Amino acid sequence: MVAKPVPVSAPSEEAIKALVGARAFAAWQKIVDFVSVHYEMETFWGKGGKAGVHEHKFRKSGKTLCALYVREKSFGFMVVYGKAEREKFEAERQQFSAETQKIFDDAHQYHDGKWLMLEVKNQIFLDDIRKLLLIKKKPNKK
Repeated sequence: MVAKPVPVSAPSEEAIKALVGARAFAAWQKIVDFVSVHYEMETFWGKGGKAGVHEHKFRKSGKTLCALYVREKSFGFMVVYGKAEREKFEAERQQFSAETQKIFDDAHQYHDGKWLMLEVKNQIFLDDIRKLLLIKKKPNKK
């Protein structure tokens, strides 16, 4: 039986910025804004475990769109792709940076999907992250 994560209260924006740094925090805000504008999602805060100090998940109906992991001087962006999403990525792979393609190729294939984790220190990955999210789920906000 898998233990459910214990919810924790959300850290302040100032606390997140102090941990990840100003450049990474600017990217954090853009990702959160993108999700808020394009998706109707519940947010969940938890302990980050090995992946970070805090975990910020975006979910709907028990399915996770993505998770952000607060770390020192960066944050992790994680998305899990099932078979259909992996096929979409492969069909569109030339639209992604060489670094994101390598992260995809190197990601371990688990029974429940391929877990992609990008370490975000600034806004370089933003375009790729938007495309990764659009592959994961079409926007559901009008």
